[in-house]
Amino acid sequence: MLFNKNMSAIHAYLCADGYVIKNPVTQKHKYYYIGLRNTCLDLLEDFENKFEAEFNTKPRRGKDGRSVVQNKELYYFLTKDHSYYSKNWNMPELSKENLKYWLRAYFDCEAWVSLETRKSRLIGLDCMNLEGIKHIKKSLGRFNIPSKMKKVKGRNIFRLLIYGKENLVRFQRDIGFLHPQKKEKLKKIIGDYVNYNWIFPEDETELKEFVLNKARISERGIRFFSIFKKNLDELVKILSLIGIESKVYGPWINGLGNRYFQLSIHKKEQIIKFKSYF
Repeated sequence: MLFNKNMSAIHAYLCADGYVIKNPVTQKHKYYYIGLRNTCLDLLEDFENKFEAEFNTKPRRGKDGRSVVQNKELYYFLTKDHSYYSKNWNMPELSKENLKYWLRAYFDCEAWVSLETRKSRLIGLDCMNLEGIKHIKKSLGRFNIPSKMKKVKGRNIFRLLIYGKENLVRFQRDIGFLHPQKKEKLKKIIGDYVNYNWIFPEDETELKEFVLNKARISERGIRFFSIFKKNLDELVKILSLIGIESKVYGPWINGLGNRYFQLSIHKKEQIIKFKSYF
């Protein structure tokens, strides 16, 4: 099997959300199906267009709205040297140019994008195939995109994480998403990186808005987070001027190994003061 950009993407689609199956040997009725289970229209159209360009056969939309082809010759062609089962697929050896199409299609199907402002910004990928996810990690390295991998506790699942502004920018530039929601969320993640040095406005209205935007308000109290303790120390001074008691804790380390500090307002009367002022 020769891999160009179309075949690279088709292979990744089938490994991620696809299937290449035939009837069991005990069943009289014969069938040979190749399909993509994903429900994103942009991905279905991309799969169908690339499949038609490569094999001169366009998948049809099944009753469930997903793409499927019934073709015996293509079944045997695709499975001659490759498996597409989630536990044992293998990434083919690809040029860097074709590799980006493989990675884009696989991440489009399987990745999730997480944005928790000023705390967690990452692309995550879960996979049952240990050797497969190791190969993905190695392949990302060809684009100078480091990633971390770990086993999900209590499950036979392996997780790959990409985080850090420079790495996310490289992913956006060199691989990217076709999936519209993931593409937009990655754009928001990169835009969420700001100057970590807080500059408190002098205008009272602007100051209130600034403080509220950084506050995490919950039933347990009011909290602020920063990687710089000086930001929270300055906020303690501002809050004390309006009679609100607060305390800074840390440094602590989050799940990604990043160091941060926390300012807390937890006394009931102090929370009431904060909410009445801000």
